Amino acid sequence: MRLHVWALASLVGLVCASCGGGGSGNSTPPTAPSGGGATATTIAINGQNGTQAFSPNPAALGGLTVAFKNNDSVTHRVVLNDGSLDTGDIAPGATSRAMVMPTAGANYHCSLHPGMIGAVSSKSGPPPACTGLYCDPY
Repeated sequence: MRLHVWALASLVGLVCASCGGGGSGNSTPPTAPSGGGATATTIAINGQNGTQAFSPNPAALGGLTVAFKNNDSVTHRVVLNDGSLDTGDIAPGATSRAMVMPTAGANYHCSLHPGMIGAVSSKSGPPPACTGLYCDPY
């Protein structure tokens, strides 16, 4: 009986060790915040097409949590226009960590490709008017 318990414990240890964060670089960051169980609204990055680069755009958030999925073949970095939120670099095929927006509505851009702009709004209203350097001139 002791041998069976020891063998089972060893097997569980091996399985757990093989599931750890091995650092292969292929993992995608979570798209929902840890704890709380809320899911993030995911905004797709589809290319360097100005306002058409982000989909949906503007995005209506169910809550205040958002993640960005890079469907493009180049790296992007999404930053709120006021600088209060920065995703860090998002590699092709990766998804940013889920982030809580500091306000119910905000404008953002890709800091690597400043012509890529977008906006998020709360369920209760439209996004704020975009003013400044990263807004469409039209």
